Amino acid sequence: MLNTKEAIEKRRSIRKYKPDFIPDENIRELLDSARLAPSGCNAQPWRFKIVKEAGVKARLAEAAYNQSFIADAPVVIVCCADIQGYIDGTVSGVQDLGKVGAVKDGMVTVLQRRADNLKTMDRSELVPIIAVNVAIAIEHIVLRALDFGLGSCWVRLFYEQKVKDLFEWRDNIYVVALLPIGYPAEMPKARKRLELNEILID
Repeated sequence: MLNTKEAIEKRRSIRKYKPDFIPDENIRELLDSARLAPSGCNAQPWRFKIVKEAGVKARLAEAAYNQSFIADAPVVIVCCADIQGYIDGTVSGVQDLGKVGAVKDGMVTVLQRRADNLKTMDRSELVPIIAVNVAIAIEHIVLRALDFGLGSCWVRLFYEQKVKDLFEWRDNIYVVALLPIGYPAEMPKARKRLELNEILID
């Protein structure tokens, strides 16, 4: 099993997959890793749809500007945010933080005010805030997948409404990313990354 540093260094965006079956217990392990991710006020807004059916994967690929590798992956995880769940979870999470003494009384008041403000915010304002939480959970999946020899690829380029229409989801669900998963049929070289001194701000 890889340690965390090795997993981070080995991770690649995989766009070619073997057709091999992925055991259900491995998929459950990936989702359990996502479940354990941190989130603001422990709101846990992530929701996931597991897609294995060829026809549905093909429609997801079509919704993603015909990126055919999505349909080729044995499994696609549709990673979403539950907007109302985030609001409700934030409100209850603030109360829990106060009860366990994780934040001081003054901060509880600040967080409660922020939680109340969420209720009146427009969806376009809420989505970026919630998506950050879901992104953390997705990256847990991406790194844990390496323990099972699985590859993945973040896909953010898609028509969200087409994906929602496919599953008949209401506006309360925001689709953050499509995540094809499978055994890699390629091993891309590491792409250039900025040096450490280039990402530090004076």
